[in-house]
Amino acid sequence: MYNMNMSISPILFAKSKSDVVLLPQMANRHGLIAGATGTGKTVTLQVLAENFSALGVPVFLADVKGDLAGISQPGGQSPKVQARLAQLKLDGYTPAGCPVTFWDVFGEQGHPVRTTISEFGPLLFSRLLQLNDVQAGVLNLIYKIADEDGLLLLDLKDLRAMSQFVGDHAAQFTTQYGNISAASIGAIQRNLLALETQGADKYFGEPALNLDDFIQTDANGKGVVNILTADKLLQSPRVYATLLLWMLSELFERLPEAGDLPKPKMVFFFDEAHLLFNEAPPALLEKIEQVVRLIRSKGVGVFFVTQNPRDIPDNVLGQLGNRVQHALRAFTPQDQKAVAAAADTFRANPKIKTATAIMELAVGEALVSCLEENGEPAIVQRAWIVPPRSQIGPITPDQRRQLIQNSLVAGVYDKAVDRESAYEKLAAVQPQVAAPPPIPEKPGFLGSIFGGAGAPTAARGRQPDSLATIAAKSVVRSLSSGIGRQIANQVARGVLGSIFGGGRRR
Repeated sequence: MYNMNMSISPILFAKSKSDVVLLPQMANRHGLIAGATGTGKTVTLQVLAENFSALGVPVFLADVKGDLAGISQPGGQSPKVQARLAQLKLDGYTPAGCPVTFWDVFGEQGHPVRTTISEFGPLLFSRLLQLNDVQAGVLNLIYKIADEDGLLLLDLKDLRAMSQFVGDHAAQFTTQYGNISAASIGAIQRNLLALETQGADKYFGEPALNLDDFIQTDANGKGVVNILTADKLLQSPRVYATLLLWMLSELFERLPEAGDLPKPKMVFFFDEAHLLFNEAPPALLEKIEQVVRLIRSKGVGVFFVTQNPRDIPDNVLGQLGNRVQHALRAFTPQDQKAVAAAADTFRANPKIKTATAIMELAVGEALVSCLEENGEPAIVQRAWIVPPRSQIGPITPDQRRQLIQNSLVAGVYDKAVDRESAYEKLAAVQPQVAAPPPIPEKPGFLGSIFGGAGAPTAARGRQPDSLATIAAKSVVRSLSSGIGRQIANQVARGVLGSIFGGGRRR
C-alpha cells in the first residue's frame, strides 16, 4: 500500500516482486545513492526526502541542478508517472507536496546562509584556502591570537586585516608562537582574495545561520525540507563541499546524544559527494570519518549521492548501510573495475549477477539493499524506484517567491549585520597610534593598548604582550627614535590600516 501514513511505518521507495522498504529506525545508519548521470539518482533522493518529511523528519538537501524545488508542489500529472504507477500497480497514490524552506548563499533564490569565520574554524578554512601544512599552522596562530585578544573574526575583511597585522608583527609573535613566515601570510592573503572573487564573502558574516532552524516541522507534523539552491554555488566546488561539511559538523556539535530512535531527528543528503573528498588532506578526512561514524548517535542520517561508490573513501563507505545503485556504464577497463567494485559492496543474491545487472539497469531502476531490523544488510534486489508524490522538476519564480515570503524563517536572515569586530577595532586604533603624546585615555580596546591611563604600560612578569600592546610599542619606538610624524603615519597604516587601503571598506 502506497500511502502517506504519518505513523512510523517502513518507507516504501522501490518495488521488485515485493515491496522494497527502508526502516526509519535504520535511517541513521546512513546511506548511498549512486549511479551515472541521467539514471535516476535525483528522483530517488526526492522520493526518500518526501517520505521522511511525511514521517515528520526534517530533511536537508542541496539542489545542484535546480530541479528539486518541485518537491514543494503536488505531482502525479506527468504521463511517465502515470505509466510507472500502472506498471508497479501502486494503490492509494495521492499527489502531495512537502513543506519547504529555501536557502541560498547568495540570497537570490532563498534565505541567505551565513556563518562567521570563527564558527567555521581554522581546519575547514585551511581546506577552503587550499593551504599546505605550514600555511595551515600559521592560520591556526592567527585564529589563536585573535581569540586571546578578544578580536571577533566574523567576515573575510576581519580575517584579512588580522592576517595583515600578524604578518607585520611576525617578529614579536615568534618567541611565543613560533615562526610566522611572510610567504605563508602572503599565501593566505592571496587565497582569501581568490575566495572573495568566488563570492564566498557573501557566506561569511552575520546573522549567522542557526542550524536549529533546519530541524522544524509544520502545523501538520510534516518535516520541513530545507533546500539549498546550489546550481550557482557549485561553480565553486570547494566552497560547496566545505559549506556542507561545516553544516554536518555543526549538527554533530550541537545535537545531544539520542541513542536508538524509532526515526531520525533529521536526514542530510550530501549531493555531489565526491567533491567532499577530492584532494582533502588527511586531517580533514579523519574529521569527516569521525563525524559520519558518530553523528548517528545524535539521530542524524546522512545519505551520500554520487556517481560511483569509489568516490567515497572505504572508511566512510563501510558506514553506509542503505544502498541504492543506479546504472553504471563500462566503456573502459577502469570503468569495468568500478562496476566490479560497486557489485562487491552488496550482499549477494544468488538469483542476480550483480555486476552484469548494474550495466543493464534502465532509467529509474536500481539495485537496492537496506538494513534489516537486526542491522544486517538485506540481499540485493533489482527494483524500480516508485514515482514521487510531489512534482518532478523546477517551480516558477512566483511560486518560489511566495514560499520564501511565507517560510518559518522569513525576515530572520534577510538583512546582513556588520557589527564591530577585528577589522573595525584594528582600524580604530590607527589615528591614536599615529598621534603624538600625550595619548588621551581611551576605554575598552584602546584602553587595553595604553593601560587605560593614557600611557603605554609594560608587560607584567612573563605575561605575553597582546597584539594591541605590540602595536603601541612599535609606534612609540618609531616616534622616540626621531623618525618623525610622516614615517610614523606610514608605520601606523602598515600595521593597523585596512588591507583594502586607506581604511576604505568595500
